Parts: sequence; structure tokens; C-alpha cells
Amino acid sequence: EKKEDDENKDEEEADVDVSDDDEAGNFSPVLDDKYAGEDAVDEDEDKAKIEEQRRRVLESEADKMKQAEQKNAAGVPAGVLDDQLYVSESNKPMGADEVAFNTEVNLDGQVYSWHDKYRPRKPRFFNRVHTGYEWNKYNQTHYDHDNPPPKIVQGYKFNIFYPDLIDKSKAPTFRLENDSNPETKILRFTAGPPYEDLAFRVVNKEWEFSHKRGFKCTFDRGILHLYFNFKRYRYRR
Repeated sequence: EKKEDDENKDEEEADVDVSDDDEAGNFSPVLDDKYAGEDAVDEDEDKAKIEEQRRRVLESEADKMKQAEQKNAAGVPAGVLDDQLYVSESNKPMGADEVAFNTEVNLDGQVYSWHDKYRPRKPRFFNRVHTGYEWNKYNQTHYDHDNPPPKIVQGYKFNIFYPDLIDKSKAPTFRLENDSNPETKILRFTAGPPYEDLAFRVVNKEWEFSHKRGFKCTFDRGILHLYFNFKRYRYRR
């Protein structure tokens, strides 16, 4: 019986039509459109299910990464680094004619697209304002160095802390907005999750953008530094 089975098997194998592509290892089965068994799966539905599973996996991994980025390598809870940076900056000595400037403008009704995933919070900051004398013609006439005029704002140094910024590849930005008083402007800082916008009222004067004259705008190690002075116009005596 075994001999007959082997002979029948050899005859069946001999009846198989082998094409040139099959011999080259490119054999591909032909789709049977008429098959309707229970294990048959619609191609489009199967593809859609796979794409949905892939999307869920990617979202899950992205959430894990974002949660991990909210802590530093040592596992410091969110918000602790903000306090540490604030203490470090506030302990630095004030420069000549500098005073602290930490009065922010209230921004009501802020809504963020990411508030469902992250708890919005205000960034901490420590700013300085530089003051000095302006010797315009009026002040030259009515004042002298022994009896100087009132000091005016000549520049600002903003230090905004974003150590827990989720996307550290995108630096925070700032922009000037009109204020109800034409003599002032609203300086608004915008970052990303989990930080809310922050704003301050500054004097409405022309900025110096020369690094030699004190301009600085950098984002390094979670701190946004924006330093600028106003243009000063000298008057002949």
C-alpha cells in the first residue's frame, strides 16, 4: 500500500504546472474570489483594522513618552525644577540701577487644545528692569548731576522658566500686543504644554537689537532669556 501511495503522490506532483516565475522562486497564490468560508476576511476591512490598531499603539507610546518627559532623569516631579531655577536666578546679585520686575498682566479666558492631556500651569519667572537718567533738553535745563532728574525705564531682563516643556525642540516665543495706554505695550510669552501664556506690561519704546547694546534672546536648559534696552538719543548741551 505504501508503494502505491508514493506512486500516486509522484503522479500528482508531476501534474503541477511549474512556470518560469515559479522556478525562479516568485510563486504567488491566485486569489480565489469565490471562496466565502467563515475564515474569509474582506481586504479593505482587514486593512482598516490593522491601521486602527497601529494608531492606538502609536498614541499609547506617544503618551508614555510625554509622561516620561514631564520628569527629569532623576524622577523630579513636575514643578520642582521651576522652583529650583527661580531660586537660582533670584539669588543672583542685581546689576547697577536694576530692580526686580515681577508684576504680570492677567490673561483671562485662556483655552488650549492640549488641556485634556496636560494640566496647564503658569511658568515661574524672575525679571529685572534697568533704570537710569535721560538727559534730554528739558532735563539738561532743569537738572544737573548733583540734582538729577527722575529715573526712567531703560531696559528689561526677562527670565522665564520652562524646564518641563514637552516639546523642547520648539523654543518659546514672544510678541508685543497693543495696550489700552499708548505709552505701554503688552509683552506676551507663549510656549507649549504644559505651560500657559505669560504677559507683562512694558514701556512702549524702540528696542535696541544689537548684542553689543545688551540684546539677548536665547532658550537654553529650560530658560528663556530675553534682554533688551531701549534706544537712547543723545542731546548736545
